[in-house]
Amino acid sequence: MTLMKWIVLAVSLAGLAVADEVKLKNGDRLTGTVTRLDEKELVLKTEYAGDLKIKREAVAGIETAEVVNVGLKDGQNLVGRLKLSEGKVEVASETTGMVSAKEGDVTLFRSKADQEAYLKELERVKNPRLVDLWTGSVDLGYAQARGNAQTNTINSAAKVSRTTSRDAINVYFLSLYSQNQNNGLSVLAANSIRGGLKYDLNVTPKWYTFGSTDLEFDEFQRLDLRFSPAGGFGYNWIKAKNTAWNVFGGGSLNREFFATGLNRTSGEILFGNDLTHRFAGIFTLTEKVVFYNNVTAAGNYRLNADVAFAAALKRWLSYQVTAGNRYLSNPLPGRKTNDLVITTGVRLVFAR
Repeated sequence: MTLMKWIVLAVSLAGLAVADEVKLKNGDRLTGTVTRLDEKELVLKTEYAGDLKIKREAVAGIETAEVVNVGLKDGQNLVGRLKLSEGKVEVASETTGMVSAKEGDVTLFRSKADQEAYLKELERVKNPRLVDLWTGSVDLGYAQARGNAQTNTINSAAKVSRTTSRDAINVYFLSLYSQNQNNGLSVLAANSIRGGLKYDLNVTPKWYTFGSTDLEFDEFQRLDLRFSPAGGFGYNWIKAKNTAWNVFGGGSLNREFFATGLNRTSGEILFGNDLTHRFAGIFTLTEKVVFYNNVTAAGNYRLNADVAFAAALKRWLSYQVTAGNRYLSNPLPGRKTNDLVITTGVRLVFAR
């Protein structure tokens, strides 16, 4: 045998030596790298067929060539080579030696690469940079009518948030503009802009303190600017995988500047709730209601209510319907107390 053939054979055998081996109940044997193992399936990464997904009940045995991370029901976390056969698991741990357990006692399995990625992400979550962990969405909508009357309506909105184990930052923006043309006359039908910033700081796993600022412009309320800094405490009533619901209360200062020249300043007591619920894997419902009781001019109050429903079309794309209501008990003379805005369109989702 030539030297080149010996080299090729040695390299091939070395490749086999470091490969994980999976035995199937039908007698087949597969080699590669086990990247995932749970109660439903095993994923084997191979050079010849890519990632193979194998039903868990079809697996008779596993033997890993490299160390893996294994978690057991009794709380043990082991690092070592794993061997699974006939319902029994053996881990050649680097620290505690050989550990045996029942197959059903395994609660966690991570390959070396997965463990490195997990530790890197864990470090990013524990000590994030300011540019890390941002998520958000952008809503876009446009409606047009042509005929006896011509209308153009544009709505846009954006939300970004950053949540860590210590705090959370939330920023939002919403704009609605609508114009009608009839018999050569152009009439503005709607023109409003809303935005705000909120910062939450965790005090305990359940309690947090917050500071926020809301800004609002509404041409048909003749409101040039409403500036409302606020602060208080909140409580995470429900904090689960698919549901987050918190209640909060505190105080705010309401500064209003109207186009008539009227300026008003009042202190307020606020309380409200914020809900996010995901269901059926693709639907998301969000709701936020805040009541502001005016303590400077007794008997007056404001109510902000927002509800949104989104259906995911792709991971980065959703269809959304949003309703926002603003109630003011003491508007300018001749203006209505209630402004309801309903918008719909696509939602672009991003995460960092």
